[in-house]
Amino acid sequence: MELKVYRDTLCAGGGCCTVKAEIPLETEILISDYLPQVFKVVKCFARPVVLQKQLQPGRLSLEGYVRCTVYYQGEDGAGLCQAEQKLPFSRALELPGFDFVAWSAAVEGQTEYINCRAVNPRRIEVRGAYGLVASVYTQQSAEAVTALSGCGIQQRQVTLRGVRRAAVLDKLFAAEGTAAFPEPPATVLEISGSAAVSEVKLLEGKAVVKGEIRAHCAWKAQASPALQSQEASLPFSQILDIEGLGGDCSCLCAVEPVGFTLAEGQEGGPARLSATAMLHLRAWRPYELACVADAFSTQCEVQCETASLTAEQLACTLDETASVRCSGPLPDEETRLLACFASFGPARLETEGEAPVLKARVEVTAFGQNSLGEIDSYDKSAELALPLPGCPAGAEGYPECWLSAEQLEASCAGGQLEVTVGARVQGAVLTRSSMPCLCGAEAGAPLAAADPDISLRVYYAQAGEALFDIARRYHVSPAQMLAANGLDAQAETLTAPCRLLVPGAPGH
Repeated sequence: MELKVYRDTLCAGGGCCTVKAEIPLETEILISDYLPQVFKVVKCFARPVVLQKQLQPGRLSLEGYVRCTVYYQGEDGAGLCQAEQKLPFSRALELPGFDFVAWSAAVEGQTEYINCRAVNPRRIEVRGAYGLVASVYTQQSAEAVTALSGCGIQQRQVTLRGVRRAAVLDKLFAAEGTAAFPEPPATVLEISGSAAVSEVKLLEGKAVVKGEIRAHCAWKAQASPALQSQEASLPFSQILDIEGLGGDCSCLCAVEPVGFTLAEGQEGGPARLSATAMLHLRAWRPYELACVADAFSTQCEVQCETASLTAEQLACTLDETASVRCSGPLPDEETRLLACFASFGPARLETEGEAPVLKARVEVTAFGQNSLGEIDSYDKSAELALPLPGCPAGAEGYPECWLSAEQLEASCAGGQLEVTVGARVQGAVLTRSSMPCLCGAEAGAPLAAADPDISLRVYYAQAGEALFDIARRYHVSPAQMLAANGLDAQAETLTAPCRLLVPGAPGH
């Protein structure tokens, strides 16, 4: 007897892991002559920007820089000032040696410790360490049995539904524009911003992405130490060559500003503003594959080999805004608020009740001047919680998200700091589900001939039993059992206890 086995390959969920690495922070920042001298160091921040990621068997290579920003109080009433430096890094992180056909890696982390001091009024020394955390998710090629024929084979099929990563692109690009100030700024304390993607057009092997970067400048005029705010819009359009991309893909695109540069305009015109931003594009192609979950024969013994196949699904895409509030007392009731910034920790999935929720830590740093004229920083934190109604409850999953502060409102009255952050969440949530399927089958010895004295058997079935399992016990086809008992041809599971007639079956 010949049993024919038909196979196909699918893109299944592969290995996942989280690895850590430490980046030393050791540098000296020289204060330019056009900036005020240092009276007091107030706060130092470190933020990594990953420019390149490369996954090889057993290794993830990262290249980028850490943006080290120091805020200080300037001498002679200059107020809050800022200086920064970029520290390049290159790291190779050891991983388990799993095979993959597609992958994605989210790199985040936090400052482990940082010491910052003014060596002299024109030189600041920074010493510390930043902990990188890389979460790697892969997809691998897996083989499944899609059909069997011959030998009186009976099979139960299931449909695996999932997505294959068609594109994982992180591209650094620049956008340019102008910023019109009411008067020439003496000092620009900080330029931050957010981005909005207005159009993503998918073509065969290409994508066109359009949108704008919204820059927010905190600056001071020559005659006043008070901070002022100015906004500017920088449009962008990117044409991306991406092999394997097509119009049938589900796609998301997020743009994350990572740096800004301001230069004087020509002949007293508007200042020239340029932004460096990281474009994150992810695309998935859906698939369906009919696989054999179980099989037996009415003519011979069959040896089946089963393996668990994991399909990765795109549970939901995100482009949501949530409001987060945090507050707390300040040591001096007469503190005058100067500036306020927000940053976000890694996004994670949690379950509240039975509902999945996306959570992330929001860290707020406020700068204020106390009654003695000294500038200090104050850190407050809160939790962002975004319900995910489109995500299935209880599923194993992970987020691939980018968070930014679109709005930030801060006030200080009576020594109480109140901050509201309008957080924008862009990205996707992917889930994984596993299903046992056949990966191999072989025909064995023929079954014994049916007993001629037994033409019919009776089986007392219980509610919830599968007709396929009952048929396999007696080596008769499920179709014969359905017909013998007058059941619906599509019936698979019994809904109530009943007595089933089993047609003549091979002997045992």
